[in-house]
Amino acid sequence: MTQPMLRAHDLLWVSEMPTAASGTPLPDWAVAACKHGAPVVVRRAPRGADGSIPVGLRGSARSERCAATVAVNTITRIVTPETLATTIITMADDAPFAALRTLRALAPELDALGWAWGPTGGAGFALASGLPVLHTDSDLDLVVRMPHAPSTAQRDHLVQLLNDTECRVDLQIDTGHGGFALQDWRNSWLATPCQTLLKTDHGPRLVADPWSDAA
Repeated sequence: MTQPMLRAHDLLWVSEMPTAASGTPLPDWAVAACKHGAPVVVRRAPRGADGSIPVGLRGSARSERCAATVAVNTITRIVTPETLATTIITMADDAPFAALRTLRALAPELDALGWAWGPTGGAGFALASGLPVLHTDSDLDLVVRMPHAPSTAQRDHLVQLLNDTECRVDLQIDTGHGGFALQDWRNSWLATPCQTLLKTDHGPRLVADPWSDAA
């Protein structure tokens, strides 16, 4: 079977119950979520020796999170953050949650930057599944796929976009070798030494340049 091209933050629907990464039984909330058709999200970790995919499960409460794995041949559907970004144009400006309204407002500006991007976290999960996981105080999580370092003008424009939003925005930049938070990267510009925490499939690393140092 051809291995699917999966990346962190992709949402998967599977035909069999995932296996908890700890080797213990899944918590009751996770079993219930899977039975109700909730997707799992690809997480940063090595694939199993058998090719199994590392995923995370989420419930309706913020404390309900569980690391697990799924077999490739159980995947029935894949939805990427980039796919979800193409549906935002149909979203109402007066969406019921600040995270969704912020997403709607930022979408044209993010599109104009030219990188692939999309919602992750609760907003992405809710848009993909229709399940009620968002709250009035939910943050907006985004990922931008950025295989090459941006110009200073592009970088500054991206930062400026997030300076005045209705809710807090956690934007992760995915280089193809790992991901890092825009805010962490921004803080590193004035630090000595200049280091950014890059999350990779093999654990976090402090790097001076998230692109060249991780390649």
